[in-house]
Amino acid sequence: MFTKAAVLTALTAATLAVAAPAQAETAATTVLPGANMEAVLKAAQIDPRRADDTQTPGAHDSVLLVEQALQAKGLLDSKYVDGYFGTTTITAYSQYQKSLGYTGLDASGLPGKTSLEKLGEGRYTVTNPVSAGSQVTYHGKTLNTRTKAMLVAAEGKAGFQVALTQGSYNPGGVDASAGTHDGGGAMDISVSGMSSTNRNNLLKALRNVGFAAWYRTPAQGFEYHIHAMAVSDPDLSSGAQHQTGDYYLGMNGLAGRGADDGPQVPKVTWEEYQRG
Repeated sequence: MFTKAAVLTALTAATLAVAAPAQAETAATTVLPGANMEAVLKAAQIDPRRADDTQTPGAHDSVLLVEQALQAKGLLDSKYVDGYFGTTTITAYSQYQKSLGYTGLDASGLPGKTSLEKLGEGRYTVTNPVSAGSQVTYHGKTLNTRTKAMLVAAEGKAGFQVALTQGSYNPGGVDASAGTHDGGGAMDISVSGMSSTNRNNLLKALRNVGFAAWYRTPAQGFEYHIHAMAVSDPDLSSGAQHQTGDYYLGMNGLAGRGADDGPQVPKVTWEEYQRG
């Protein structure tokens, strides 16, 4: 005959045997928060160009995750862990990239997918990844696959193909370009023989698919052409990052940071355009 104490002991053991696997399963299926790469990239372009600490809409939570990870590595002071991807966070992220052995454009402080994933190990997962793709030749100039796809879409909307006078990954390049073509996402388009109507339609088409695009003139210190930067290209040079950030803030992308003189359209990235 079992005693009351023996029965209670058996019941307790059985309960623990069931509870332990359940607890282990719960721990094993803990879901990490997601850092939206699209939002982080947008903030990293726009926030450093702001005159105040206004945060990029929709980016706070994802930027905060990145900043918390940078703080955990001793690269960012706690007072800057605020969801604002300003110049201090850019510098901290650049230091992290350099700690991974990255140099040059790969250590500009603009997050790429690989470094963002490494930084988030055990802390967050990367959602909405953005890739520049490989380098290709289009219209005789070097672009990456993302920029080429964007240009093809813009040409389709404008109804004609263009001639490029300068592409991407062109370090040094044209002096007046101030390094904006050193990385990806950059191109200059010839306007020779192009009517003002077609030029304006092309500018609209470029902006509609995710380019920061402007008509450059001799009065601004350039030969006549259209200058376009692919917003949120992970390979943007530092100068190009500044231009795309200024575009979002309603500026013309020049050193004087004057008012945007291009056609006004809703500002989108390529990924946002594709989603409609």
